[in-house]
Order: sequence, then structure tokens, then C-alpha cells
Amino acid sequence: MEPEDPQNPFKMRKDDASAPCSGGCGDGGCGSKDAPEPEEESGITRAGFISLAASAVAATAAALEPLDHITDIPTLEEFLRQHYKELTPEEKTAIFTRVADQIEKKYDVRPNISDPPPIEGVEFAYALNIGRCIGCRKCVYACMKENNQSREPEVQYIRVLQMRKGSIDVESSSHDYDGQVPKDGFYYMPVQCHQCAKAPCVKVCPVNATWQEPDGIVVIDYNWCIGCRYCEAACPYWARRFNWEEPQIPKEEINPDMGYLSNRPRPKGVVEKCHFCLHRTRKGKYPACAEACPTGSRKFGNILDPNSEISQIIKNKRVYILKEEVGTLPRFYYYFDV
Repeated sequence: MEPEDPQNPFKMRKDDASAPCSGGCGDGGCGSKDAPEPEEESGITRAGFISLAASAVAATAAALEPLDHITDIPTLEEFLRQHYKELTPEEKTAIFTRVADQIEKKYDVRPNISDPPPIEGVEFAYALNIGRCIGCRKCVYACMKENNQSREPEVQYIRVLQMRKGSIDVESSSHDYDGQVPKDGFYYMPVQCHQCAKAPCVKVCPVNATWQEPDGIVVIDYNWCIGCRYCEAACPYWARRFNWEEPQIPKEEINPDMGYLSNRPRPKGVVEKCHFCLHRTRKGKYPACAEACPTGSRKFGNILDPNSEISQIIKNKRVYILKEEVGTLPRFYYYFDV
């Protein structure tokens, strides 16, 4: 189910626009019987574990019969572990091993899972030259390949909007155009997570499953996410994607170079988004989308370095911020050559 108007990626459908409830809404929202549950590392969701624990206290032994089929309930230590940011290196290594085992079991590919830390003195930012973008979408598919995004149903972090020349009205844009590009009378504006300094998605998360790192990247711990979708509703750029179904990735298309907070495969029932390819950029590489751009439209770097290309662009070019009026202070800029 597509949670947006296909002609307008910034306009939520009516059944999506209301804030998700905490359960029992019965209308296809987060608490209905049809809503997908996020998977935990051990095969049961964090939210589901809480529900089962409450039932165990309040109900009789007969009420626990549905648990008979569960063979991999998380240990108390796993369930009550500290927030990911507070774990020791040894605890994180143990988590990486468990996750790698699960990925290998599912895809028959042994991944290399890491967690590169933010680089001191670095704050990442992105700039995109609207005048050069031709709408080819090579950035979209490079991102999918790099970040192990679901192929069926298809999940994409980047939306390339086809805009009429002379207009900056994103509400009337189209992201499902086809045919040869660029088309006469149009220009193209890719949109993805803007890694906002005042990120509304972070503020609304009830379990602190998403937060902002020192280098400006807003990350998600998929094992803490409970699938409430408050963050998705709060984002003015429609940059977050919710997994309504179990993501499918062919074994031969798995990228084994994975970051715990970036491109490891996500389960059904959690939210995901762009993370500036932190498993690459924190190691001195460019994001996959920037490398794939055939026109050099995408520029990425350290905004704290006054001599960096990104800093020079912001200082000397005509810079435009999407939805500046909402006050999110994004680290994603659009600019023109003149």
C-alpha cells in the first residue's frame, strides 16, 4: 500500500495523515490487527514482547497458549539492554555477531557489519545543482543497490521530482514520470532525507529509536523502532519509508558491506531512510548517489571546513532550501550555477 498520493509525494493520504495511535485503532493504523509488527533481533518484536509480558501477569495459563509456537523469545538481558548509544564496544560486537548470523541464515551471505563512529570536526552536508540534474534517476538505483533496499516491494530513499520550469511548487510536481529525460519545459529536483539540525522526526519518537549523531546524520536503530510511524508523519520532506511488507532482496544483490545504523537489511514493520551512506562517508568515501551522478550535480562534504567544496558552494552560489519556512534547518541545499 502506497502511503501517499502518487502524483504528490508530499501529500499524505487521508488514512495516513492522522497521527498513528498506540494501539486498538482498528482502521488499518498502527494498532489494528492488520498492521505489521516490527521484527526484533530474536524473531519477536519489542512491542510484542511487552504485550506478552503484560498478558502473562494478568491472564491465566490458558491465555498463554498462543506462545507455544514461539521458540526464540529474547532473553531478559537482550530485551532490557541499554540504548544502543550506551552500549560498550564488547556489547555492540556481540550484537553485530547476532545480526550477522541472522542475515547469513536468511540470505546465505556472510556480511561484514561495522559501526564507524562520527569523525571529530566533521559535519556532513549535501548540495545539489538543480541546473545540472537531468532526472535520470541513476542516484535512486545506486542508493537502492548500496543500501540493501527492498526490491519487492520496491523501497527508494530518493524521489526525483519533475518540476515545470519557472515554478518551485513541489505540490504540483511528479515523481513517476517516464520516457526520455530531460523533458522540454521541465527541471528536476531530487529529494531525500535532509538530515535536519532541528529534526522533527527525532522529537516525536517515543522510544528514542532515532537520534542525531555529532556529524549531523540522523540515524535509526531498527531493533528499537516499534513502527508507530510518528517520525514519518512529522517529516516535512516525506523522507521516511515504512516497511508494510517483508522486504525482499535477491541473494546475489545483497551488499555485504554493512553498517549497523545504515544499510543492514531491515525487517517488516520498521521505518528506514537515507543516512548519507554513513558506512561509506565516515570512511572517507562519497555517498553512492553522488558517485553515480553522471552530470556532477551532487556535491557532498564537511560544512565545518571553510575550504571544502560544499562550504564554497553555500558561500558563493544561489542557494535554495526546500520548505525553509518549517524551520528544520536542513543540511541539504539546492543551488544554481549563476
